[in-house]
Amino acid sequence: MTNQPSSQFDPAPIPDGRIDVDGSPHMRDGKGALVPLDMVKAKDQLRDETVRKIIGHAIALQDQVARFKKHVFDDLEAYEDLLAQEYGATLGGAKGNKSLLSFDTCFKISVSVADQIDFGPELQIAKALVDECMIEWAATSRVEIQAIITSAFNTDKEGKINRAEIVKLTKLDIDDERWLSAMRAIKDSEHVVGKATYVRCHKRDASDNPWQHITIDLAKA
Repeated sequence: MTNQPSSQFDPAPIPDGRIDVDGSPHMRDGKGALVPLDMVKAKDQLRDETVRKIIGHAIALQDQVARFKKHVFDDLEAYEDLLAQEYGATLGGAKGNKSLLSFDTCFKISVSVADQIDFGPELQIAKALVDECMIEWAATSRVEIQAIITSAFNTDKEGKINRAEIVKLTKLDIDDERWLSAMRAIKDSEHVVGKATYVRCHKRDASDNPWQHITIDLAKA
């Protein structure tokens, strides 16, 4: 068995879940009732401790990622300000897309700015028109087109529309007045509600090697 490297990562403080009642330790259950500790099964106590331990690390990691993000933008801004001084320029306003490479081109930081788009009430008009077309074409339209149309208006757990699916819908070449009206309604429903800035870090062993993404994503770590 190989030895795992020790971590110096300090978890965030989390209450241990023990509540003192007249000198006797209790735990509060999911219904809010106070249960004497000696009546809580050992496996339930272990589960509680495990969850609290992991949550402590998760909160600390969240804070660390937030600090990392701030450091990234502070460092990039400081570099750009120095660069601007060299050319006698003054930077202001929103920053655009950019990439910075290390001198040996083995490390890269990419910054991209994207519009955040939301949909207005016109989208429901578009859906009603598309539904009319679907009902009429049910027996004659191709299965793959039906699948694209069906998935376009699906929402995620937060009730949000996937814009990529809507874009697929608008690329279908269908010559029908109701369909074309629906596509116009979709276009009119789009509103820019803000901007999001993304930072991506890459590395490679040599300048002729492919880039490897440095992931800060629990699912891909």
